[in-house]
Amino acid sequence: MLLYNRPMYKKLLIVDDTKAWRMFHIDLIKQLYGGTFDIIVAASAAEALNIIKHNVGEPFALIITDLQMETDYEPKLAGEWLVEQVKRIREYSCSKIIIVSAMYNIEYIAKKLDVECISKNLLIGNKLLMKFMFEKLMPFLKNLN
Repeated sequence: MLLYNRPMYKKLLIVDDTKAWRMFHIDLIKQLYGGTFDIIVAASAAEALNIIKHNVGEPFALIITDLQMETDYEPKLAGEWLVEQVKRIREYSCSKIIIVSAMYNIEYIAKKLDVECISKNLLIGNKLLMKFMFEKLMPFLKNLN
């Protein structure tokens, strides 16, 4: 059963403390998929969790988060903390998460959290990495091309 065909799975959340990166993601997603997604942005893990909790009735299909944002959750990184919180919310059990970060240990953290990851450094050089990841996580997108 493809849950993504339901309207509630057309929402996407981008979490990054850097405005330029939020805009990078928005522009790239719009280039790749036009208006397929309603895109919401958050500038911190705390703001993102508040948005996520207010949307439990219509969960996000995908959450893209940075790791390094506010320092309120040390010794954990803010993005790491956010992913852990999302995974505790039953309504988000079908939502996909991608960590997009320049952290050297991004793969280790993503594996530990059982989510996908893309290095910001690699993404800048190859924007098709995002398309590959989206289509891996949401196969219905392959039919939009």
